[in-house]
Amino acid sequence: MKASSLEPSIEQIRGRIEAAQGDVGWRGSGRLSRVRGDHDLNPDIAPKAPLKPAAVLVPLVLRPQGTTVLLTKRTAHLTAHAGQISFPGGMIEECDVDPVACALRETEEEIGLLRERVEVIGRLDTYVVRTGFEVTPVVALVTPPFEIKRDDFEVAEVFEVPLSFILDSRNHERGMREDFGGLKREFWIMPYGDYYIWGATAGMLVNLHEVLQD
Repeated sequence: MKASSLEPSIEQIRGRIEAAQGDVGWRGSGRLSRVRGDHDLNPDIAPKAPLKPAAVLVPLVLRPQGTTVLLTKRTAHLTAHAGQISFPGGMIEECDVDPVACALRETEEEIGLLRERVEVIGRLDTYVVRTGFEVTPVVALVTPPFEIKRDDFEVAEVFEVPLSFILDSRNHERGMREDFGGLKREFWIMPYGDYYIWGATAGMLVNLHEVLQD
């Protein structure tokens, strides 16, 4: 099966991610020039301060039939974001020298993906979540074969979505929800089969779509 015409080549992916790094570069620990977040669609909603630094890995899996994006589904019993679709990642700890180290460590802990199979190529825009996290999305190429070993406490499923699906803007939708305080907010949605990708994860995928557009 051939890759979709929407999908850029590996060389194009590398070039477009590199071009998006700006002056900071992905090896820097600071923000990129643009900061995104839940407030983009909800200007009246400010994130909770102080912001807690976090990082996630955006793994692009180089399958023969086409590149995919690896995602996880969180377990239903977690106190935060239970059952939601997310990238592997978490809060930056003292042991992490930078967001890249955090993303690689959390990915190995959550799904057992060894960093030897992972090549970091850049970052997306910093993403601020309403709940008070400042997330650095670290983009990486993942070369099969690799073995997934889930942390059953945190991760219910690991699955892959074709990159061509993410790059088709017809799959980007907006939803609205009213929280317990009666406040309405908008967010991005990318339904894929039985998976409901929304919120910060969908927002970062919209950013990936923008970066990889020709």
